Amino acid sequence: MTTIEARPPVQPGEPAPDFSLPAVHRDGVVSLADYRGRSPVLLVLLRGVWCCFCRRHLAHLGMTRQKLRAAGAETLAVVASPPERARLYFRFHPARVPLAADPELTTHRSYRVSKLAVTPEFQQEFESARINPMGELAEPLPISEAGAELTRRYPFDPSESDREDSQRQFPLPTAQFLIDRGGIVRWANVECAKEGPAGVGAFPTDEELLAVARSVAD
Repeated sequence: MTTIEARPPVQPGEPAPDFSLPAVHRDGVVSLADYRGRSPVLLVLLRGVWCCFCRRHLAHLGMTRQKLRAAGAETLAVVASPPERARLYFRFHPARVPLAADPELTTHRSYRVSKLAVTPEFQQEFESARINPMGELAEPLPISEAGAELTRRYPFDPSESDREDSQRQFPLPTAQFLIDRGGIVRWANVECAKEGPAGVGAFPTDEELLAVARSVAD
């Protein structure tokens, strides 16, 4: 699966690009520099709150965060929605992780996480893929049906800005980067990078994240 950008996402061994973004979980801003010299941090880049898979990952990430903290690593998520929209949603659905808003996708760009190229091959794979990314469904379903089922189970009323974000961001992958206390990326994972559309909604397991966190914290 190729992407529009020629350069791959930031790789292990590269410095993690710094950023300062509006905080969602509190007043003020969130910066990667806040973690420099303190602890490793799992940086999670997500689409906007319109994305049912991202909302589910954030709900689960609250539990994952506690395990990572026990292993000596912090967690920071970035959601690609306007700050006011993100704050409204998470007021009623607390994320339980430090959260920043980045509607302009500046963090995705700085980490070189680009939209996938929508080729005829991509369209064919997207339409034929069957997914059950978190094991919540009775069986793997086509991507659109899986999203509709998750939205039915966990209702979401999209705003006009959510609809605009979904059109503007598709097909943007999510990504995770484990950054050591010195600010160097030590591990990276990008949605769909290996599986193509069959990887939509996939997220590393807690076991995988803990193994990486422990290796960096040692």
